[in-house]
Amino acid sequence: MQYREFGGTGIQLSRIGLGCFSMSGAYGAADDAESIATIHRAMERGVNLLDTSARYGGGHNHQLIGEAIKGRRDQIFIHSKTGTIRNKGDRSVAEGSGTPDRLRSICEQSLKNLGVDYLDAMCQSRVDPTVPIEESVGAVARLVEEGKVRFIGLSEAAPETVRRASAVHSLVSLQFEYSLWTRDVEQGHRQACEELEMALMAYAPLGYGFLAGVVDRAGAQSEDDIRGKFPRFSEENFETNREKVTQLESFAAEKQSTAAQICLAWLLAHNDNVFPIPGCKSRKHLDENLDAIEIVLTEDDLARLDRIFPKDAASGDRYPPGGMKRVNL
Repeated sequence: MQYREFGGTGIQLSRIGLGCFSMSGAYGAADDAESIATIHRAMERGVNLLDTSARYGGGHNHQLIGEAIKGRRDQIFIHSKTGTIRNKGDRSVAEGSGTPDRLRSICEQSLKNLGVDYLDAMCQSRVDPTVPIEESVGAVARLVEEGKVRFIGLSEAAPETVRRASAVHSLVSLQFEYSLWTRDVEQGHRQACEELEMALMAYAPLGYGFLAGVVDRAGAQSEDDIRGKFPRFSEENFETNREKVTQLESFAAEKQSTAAQICLAWLLAHNDNVFPIPGCKSRKHLDENLDAIEIVLTEDDLARLDRIFPKDAASGDRYPPGGMKRVNL
């Protein structure tokens, strides 16, 4: 495993972290025993960065991680997001999700579910358009003063919002979707992270599995798969996006690698402050992902990948309309 300083913390974290989202049923049923075994294998292979959220599985994800790291808390950096409020229609909404009272309540519940005394990083999942970012970050800063949180992060925030927030309290990270088919962060977010000495956590680096070649049909892959809501997985966009993945798979075969490994190697070839956090719920996929650390892409390789996936190459938005309204605020 390779390690780099995470933001300005002075702490060395694994270049590839483990996203735990899928361990709580996001892409179909998961097995708790295998998920815990996957976390243990990650630790054995040198991973010390876990990404989770208070909202994943309604607290299940935190309880699962707490069980997995029991007795080994000091070996793991827990990056925990706050999640957003669910409205009466059980839809996620940012409005009201960033109030000081809610952020404190989320922190307290997260500590209880994880069975820990502090969060290494507490990250606001979405910018609340009804609460000034200065107020939200100020609330988490008070949790830092109390020793319940060590560092503060943001997710899906616009560059100017990141700068405003960091004027209140230093930020350690910005989490943003970043992959071969989602390159929004190249429009100012990466620059802001470099200026402010922040880590850039690349979530969904495998395009929710699409870029890994494991999606073989349009729409949801199972009855309880949230990807059925994503435009890029829809019938009208599937074939166009799949054709690009076919080219990626051919490239990967030439490199004696998998498409997933090339996606991660591409991100690792960027600045040292980029930390991909691929999600998985099995040791098999974990090992495949972590082996990407050994792949070296040449300048010619990177240029070829840019031709396969130029900016804005994906067909369809990354989220449905409601979701797109809550990003990059």
